[in-house]
Amino acid sequence: MANKKHKEKLNDGKLKLITFVSFLLGFSQSLLVYVESSYFKLSLGSENVSVFYFLAYVVSLLGLLNMHKFIKSLGKSTTFFLLFFLQIFAMAVLIMVPPSIFGIFLLMINIITSYLMYVVLDIIMESYSEDRKSGRIRGLHLMIISAGFMLGPILSTHILEAYDYSGLFFLSMIISMIIFVIGLVGLRGGNNKFNGNITIRDLVKKIFVNKNLMRIYWVSFVLEFFYALMTVYTPLYLLDLGMSWSQIGVIFTIMLIPFILINYPVGIIADKKIGEKEMIIFALFVMATSTLSIFFVTSTSVFIWGMVLFMTRIGAAMVETLRDSYFYKRIDGDDMDIISFFRTSRSVAYIAATAVSAMLLVVFPVKAMFLFLALVILLALYPAFTLVDNKSEDEIKCAAKLSRA
Repeated sequence: MANKKHKEKLNDGKLKLITFVSFLLGFSQSLLVYVESSYFKLSLGSENVSVFYFLAYVVSLLGLLNMHKFIKSLGKSTTFFLLFFLQIFAMAVLIMVPPSIFGIFLLMINIITSYLMYVVLDIIMESYSEDRKSGRIRGLHLMIISAGFMLGPILSTHILEAYDYSGLFFLSMIISMIIFVIGLVGLRGGNNKFNGNITIRDLVKKIFVNKNLMRIYWVSFVLEFFYALMTVYTPLYLLDLGMSWSQIGVIFTIMLIPFILINYPVGIIADKKIGEKEMIIFALFVMATSTLSIFFVTSTSVFIWGMVLFMTRIGAAMVETLRDSYFYKRIDGDDMDIISFFRTSRSVAYIAATAVSAMLLVVFPVKAMFLFLALVILLALYPAFTLVDNKSEDEIKCAAKLSRA
């Protein structure tokens, strides 16, 4: 399907503010994301913590499928800030609560609100974007978020060893409060409301008739499935190998470097040179082979683990930018219902990953997750090969020259 024509209004000032807010959000969330599974394990007394992620993402999925209703009633910015306020409240209470079932409930609220906030911010961002620059805009945006995420692992693991979980929750809450104030001032003019009147059934029909959107949705699902299992089980597996939190913090920092190096250049190449399709296929191969290698690594070397996980994130960083670039070139800011549906790939992937992994762990050890994950990644190659590619700027110029010849 050819890219549809629509009105666009590029606003560099708003995009820079949203990117800065995303940087701080990335930093705030990276303090918690890699230690959430250990908090659940401590509170429950078992490694099989998948049920909590499963429940959190079931709620997130329901929220996303109805997001257009909230935005229709409240507007984009108001929805964003209400979710943010709920997250800050949950963090404030978590500071005072020891690891427990109630603490798990509060941390699940943090997971849900964080996810939904990113989606609403994504919708706001698309309102100020321009299709022909989607690769660059999304690549730069993801690179800045990743820079925020890189700051988290080493800092969070040191805080965890020195001040326990309450210290982490306190720092995360303070950063969130700063973001709340910045966003409240800078995003107050972006409270556009959704004017459509669409049901979930209508929305699903709207998506399923577009084969390319479904194909890129599957690629996105596999990427999020990868993140789900890697985020939950990599720290638990490294702890089982006898590694300390400080070692894990260094490993995860090395692991995240590709997101700084790759996101923006890949977006530029997709916009200007070759489109997204070929690079998505290559990136999936890199993800699958490097993830498979984890199954065979038994070393406790920080360097070896850093390099292995570094390779997995080279592929993931490429797919992350390219799936967004491809998708946003085929929709616009008024399609917030489609954006919300597209972002359900994360919640659906986490639901599937946690449900399947919970069953697999009954029979297999934790490291079997990485073998299973490599097979799932390979399944994304078929939809990737069948994508109708977006034309790059060079390809459009070349076609124009040929038509005039």
